[in-house]
Amino acid sequence: MPVHRPAPIPLAALLALLLAALSLTPAQADTAAPARGSAYMGMGVLAHDGQNGRPRTGDATQTEGVDVASYQGNVAWPTLLSSGVKWAYSKASEGTYYTNPYFSQQYNGAYDAGMIRGAYHFATPDTTSGATQADYFVDHGGGWSQDGRTLPGVLDIEWNPYGAACYGKSDAAMVSWINDFLTTYKARTGRNAVIYTATSWWSDCTGNYSGFGSVNPLWVARYASDVGTLPAGWSVYTMWQYTSTGPTVGDHDRFNGALDRVIALANG
Repeated sequence: MPVHRPAPIPLAALLALLLAALSLTPAQADTAAPARGSAYMGMGVLAHDGQNGRPRTGDATQTEGVDVASYQGNVAWPTLLSSGVKWAYSKASEGTYYTNPYFSQQYNGAYDAGMIRGAYHFATPDTTSGATQADYFVDHGGGWSQDGRTLPGVLDIEWNPYGAACYGKSDAAMVSWINDFLTTYKARTGRNAVIYTATSWWSDCTGNYSGFGSVNPLWVARYASDVGTLPAGWSVYTMWQYTSTGPTVGDHDRFNGALDRVIALANG
């Protein structure tokens, strides 16, 4: 009995299939979300707000700082200190599923180098409640001590790198989530947390809510020569993230005041 074999696929067809498969790869790479836990302060600023200049240097009324996360690894704190950096924030946690494996070197390293240090939490309002995440943050490095060199914790609330920019929440639901976090953090530590955000995100995702400005210090993200328009409720900013391409670690910031004002915030 003769054996019937399938007809071979023409070479041209094979090439077409291969090219089609290869053409999917860049699109898939572009739409793939980053791994959970990899978010960091200012991750979405360039994509959403862009960059438009840098602030002038040598302003004695502002104090240079940096913010770091796990992707920067072990930080050369003495190098930063010698360059004029006086304060630093390190990412401690994200959601209720991630802690920074470099947190000890970053948080304690800044302190040991002589800087004033603090910790921040990258919020994911679509995963658990604000209160739950505040507790997780405090339990994993986000607390406060009255030693004159530890700043209050920061709620990093910005574009969602893993999905919808506003985490699928309405303006009112987002404000409620943020309030839940801030209330719990204050109850746990006795301090009002700093809010890190960008004006455009705040406007889009909270309806430009104005109710936190009288209590919570503002850390605004804007990569430009000035801070621009602030979110509703704040007439002044406390900190300003002005670039992601500064020396040594990339993310550089200005405190709106001389070093004595940084110390005052640390003291509460």
